Amino acid sequence: MQGSIATSRFRCSLQNQSAVSRKQQRSRSTLKVVAKDFPKPDFSDVGTYIEAAVLSSKLKQGARPFKPLKIVIAGAGLAGLSTAKYLSDAGHHPILLEGRDVLGGKVAAWKDADGDWYETGLHIFFGAYPNMMNLFRELNIEDRLQWKEHAMIFAMPNSPGEFSRFDFPAIPAPWNGFVAILRNNQMLTWPEKIQFAIGLIPAILGGQKYVEEQDNITVSQWMKKQGVPDRVNEEVFIAMAKALAFVNPENLSMTIVLTALNRFLQETHGSKMAFLDGAPPDRLCDPMVQHFTSRGGEVRLNSRLKEIELNADNSVSGYRLTNGELVQGDLYVSAMPVDIVKLVVPEQWSQIPYFKKLGGLEGVPVINIHIWFDRKLTTVDHLLFSRSDLLSVYADMSTTCKEYYDTERSMLELIFAPAKDWIGKPDDQIIAATMLELERLFPNEIRADESMAKIRKYKVVKTARSVYQALAGCEDFRPSQKSPIPNFYLSGDYTKQKYLASMEGAIYSGKLAAEKITDDLASKAALTSSRSSMQPAMIAAGVAAAASLTDVVSSVNPTVL
Repeated sequence: MQGSIATSRFRCSLQNQSAVSRKQQRSRSTLKVVAKDFPKPDFSDVGTYIEAAVLSSKLKQGARPFKPLKIVIAGAGLAGLSTAKYLSDAGHHPILLEGRDVLGGKVAAWKDADGDWYETGLHIFFGAYPNMMNLFRELNIEDRLQWKEHAMIFAMPNSPGEFSRFDFPAIPAPWNGFVAILRNNQMLTWPEKIQFAIGLIPAILGGQKYVEEQDNITVSQWMKKQGVPDRVNEEVFIAMAKALAFVNPENLSMTIVLTALNRFLQETHGSKMAFLDGAPPDRLCDPMVQHFTSRGGEVRLNSRLKEIELNADNSVSGYRLTNGELVQGDLYVSAMPVDIVKLVVPEQWSQIPYFKKLGGLEGVPVINIHIWFDRKLTTVDHLLFSRSDLLSVYADMSTTCKEYYDTERSMLELIFAPAKDWIGKPDDQIIAATMLELERLFPNEIRADESMAKIRKYKVVKTARSVYQALAGCEDFRPSQKSPIPNFYLSGDYTKQKYLASMEGAIYSGKLAAEKITDDLASKAALTSSRSSMQPAMIAAGVAAAASLTDVVSSVNPTVL
């Protein structure tokens, strides 16, 4: 951070001067803060990070194609950008098509008339995102991540203006997580912690197999089955479910929560969070474009796919755009959201089980809200879990993000979720409801009638279909990146990969799509080479056999020759 930010840090203190224990001061407070970024975590010895680096190396160091293939990719969100980046690393020339005039898909952002950015979502980069962390390293932009204090901070609904903290000490996982939980006595009692820990024993012993088997039950059902008190759900998992997938725990697959807990408890820096230092299209997407265009690829904005045209054998012959242009290549990838993919699947493919099961997936509505206030609010340089009925998480971007930094006035960015009942309502109604929630979170600074902090301007960004809804039982509907159509592949967070509906899932899916393509090409090349090497041997064998036959015939009847 610049100037005074570089020399200051956030502090939390109780305004109530009554005697309280040091333990309570650590876990529950009203926030009075100044900003400080923290050093980049060391991921070099983390198994998942090494695994991600190995896959990157495989794609970059593998055998180069004799002739680079032209691979057409529809959709320039993180999945499409990742697919293009890693295909270019493998020596191919991606052509990336984007229907809008901006990169990023679900991380897209725009500037208003004043030059202020507004985004599709509030994007947090976790230490448990190994492919994302490798990508930042590969693009040499690691300094664009602003790492925050290793903590999780929750609003206290029954104590307006107060927050409860889970502070992770600088010790290895899982002990840092256990200590963070044990030191917090405001959200969960000791009996509740013990009962929750007992409930987690099957997950700890059963590992990933157990985690995946819980897809068919919801978070709420799992809690009840394991005898976990309802208050654990109310105090922690409602907020966690909404933050992870924009879905309430009575609908969310338990696999989602267990996957996150698994990463957070196994990786020392897994739950550590960072903000990007500016708008994603500029600070993340553009470096990816520069990477693959410098290697022969290209990107075309305002190039919206209308339909997938087929050859007689039902393979893809080209992507027909809404402007009438037919874009053709050697191979094709769809990196579009699942709801759009379902609309463009050709009729000839619709009854193939691979494509038919996509009907079980649907994007979740999400609303991202930006409110610019006329003054600086008392907030924290971190992500905050609101524990509100309407809001999921929020942050004061004027404090957490370099490009948005403002010492005089705050800009709150908030996720409104679940948004199903609100996505069709007017912006002013959504802002009015948000202000009522903010009055509870900032009781000394905000009133819904704006008699205290006043709104300078606001922006509501609605995404009718965002990431796939991770409902109980949906895992069976997620497709692999390799389709049954020989020249067509998929990427996107909804495709099969272990990081689910997240930015990491999108990046990883693109990487997996690139791997499937290169593996298929290598297999075909090996088969062709094998057949080619067999032909001279077969000819030689045929000549030898003919000569042998001639000798046999001659020995029987010399007058034949």
